[in-house]
Amino acid sequence: MDFGIFLGWNMNNNTWTITEELKPLTVNLDFQRNNKTVFKAASFAGYVGMLTGFKPGLFSLTLNERFSTNGGFMGVLEWILGKKDAMWIGFLTRAVLENSTSYEEAKNTLIKTKILAPAYFILGGNKSGEGCVITRERKKSLDVYELDLKQDRWYVVETNYDRWKHPLFLDDRRSAAKTCLNQTTQENISLPTIYDILSTKPVLNKLTVFTTLIDVTKGQFETYLRDCPDPCIGW
Repeated sequence: MDFGIFLGWNMNNNTWTITEELKPLTVNLDFQRNNKTVFKAASFAGYVGMLTGFKPGLFSLTLNERFSTNGGFMGVLEWILGKKDAMWIGFLTRAVLENSTSYEEAKNTLIKTKILAPAYFILGGNKSGEGCVITRERKKSLDVYELDLKQDRWYVVETNYDRWKHPLFLDDRRSAAKTCLNQTTQENISLPTIYDILSTKPVLNKLTVFTTLIDVTKGQFETYLRDCPDPCIGW
């Protein structure tokens, strides 16, 4: 999880101040009802929305920032002026994790619900072929990029850029991630190999706060605070 906004470069130790301040606030949460787990999530203490989490045995969900000219400031302005027909994205992810009872229900909710800010939703299921990246504008879905085993698309990657656009040449984490996945191969994918992929620079960078690994079917949920040793790109 990258914080995604450049705030306060510390020249003494080559880190972003906001990233370092968030690390000790990182928590793993277990939301329960009647002493039974409803969902688990990784977030920051004091933040009531959800960033990444999973519903054991059903699906996983991660929120990713999307930059757009029609961005969140417009949604917040409309909300302040009284137009409140859209949801805060952190509240939407929380509602989906709490209330959705299947991968398909979660996907449909994330596609159709109006939101205050553009976003990417990365959704994974418990069956072969269940996995997608949903590219959202505030009021509609632009794209749903799904796993497709018939086309040998056994993974999808999202790094804060629309998949049909080239990433900024200074921030091409996508190519690095895809290269690592292809070299690892589908047969060798596991939580340890995924951790290795997410530890590859520039996928891992100075903005990275934590890495969360999830196995929906086994109920595994692990979060690791990250440091990117120099030489390491700032974003």
